[in-house]
Amino acid sequence: MNKKAVVITGGAGFIGSHLCDRLVEEGFKIICLDNFITGDLNNIKHLLANRNFRLIKHNVTKHIDVKDKIDFCLHFASLASPADYLKFPIQTLKVGSLGTHNALGLAKEKKAIFMLASTSEVYGDPLVHPQPESYWGNVNPIGVRGCYDESKRFAEALTMAYRRSHGIDTRIIRIFNTYGPRMRMNDGRVVPNFICQTLNNKPLTVYGRGEQTRSFCYIDDMVEGIFRLMQFKINEPLNLGNPNEFTVMQLAKIVTKLTATKSKIVFKPLPQDDPRQRQPDITKAKRMLSWQPRIKLEEGLLKTIEWFKNQKWSPP
Repeated sequence: MNKKAVVITGGAGFIGSHLCDRLVEEGFKIICLDNFITGDLNNIKHLLANRNFRLIKHNVTKHIDVKDKIDFCLHFASLASPADYLKFPIQTLKVGSLGTHNALGLAKEKKAIFMLASTSEVYGDPLVHPQPESYWGNVNPIGVRGCYDESKRFAEALTMAYRRSHGIDTRIIRIFNTYGPRMRMNDGRVVPNFICQTLNNKPLTVYGRGEQTRSFCYIDDMVEGIFRLMQFKINEPLNLGNPNEFTVMQLAKIVTKLTATKSKIVFKPLPQDDPRQRQPDITKAKRMLSWQPRIKLEEGLLKTIEWFKNQKWSPP
């Protein structure tokens, strides 16, 4: 029996590498594409000797040429953290537009199922809470975060256009705040920031008054949702995330407790267009995929903290 083949763009990244692990384990053949602008070879080094895994260093904003028969094209290449897309705004826009166009072109050529890793950021600073898939969002297209928000909104529009015009079988995941091992120390997102700061007895950086909320989904739960969606024909966007909502201050206190440090909290001005609330409505995923997160925040944070403790790194 021939194994199904999967192209994963951004496969050496945080979510992409965990997805590579899961799909190899499930018996798929993986072709991982990454240009390593934010991906890390260490995330997939353990897979390089596996005959069902192949790495191709490639920038997906250029034409993607894969000779193999492909069953799935999973487009996860992206600069997903504020630190990255504020540093590389043009590259962020290009991977969301040109990269998505090239990945869709590959799926069309191979008659493969296409999956877009979109984001909760398509909702911007939401005026509806929690956020259902039917909400169109509140996004500042010319703000500093617009390069990421609008690149993903464009990617969704392009994906739907390819489905309607070319009949491609598509999936769109709107991924809410996901955390876990393999996040970068200098990622800039709140979970690795807090963990790295507490492990080095440095002050925790809280923006604004820390009253903004986030909903944190552990990586294993996210990968399980992605894997189920691959095999379920849902062409409209689907929220995947943990609906349990925490303020940034609550997270800071939990991380401080779990790391048993005495780090103080320092407050800095709230970044432009920083969302005040973020909570997914996952009614659709529960009903259609029989999926919901199972790993509680403290359990996931303990696993993530343990991973960070074992890394060789310099304090931020």
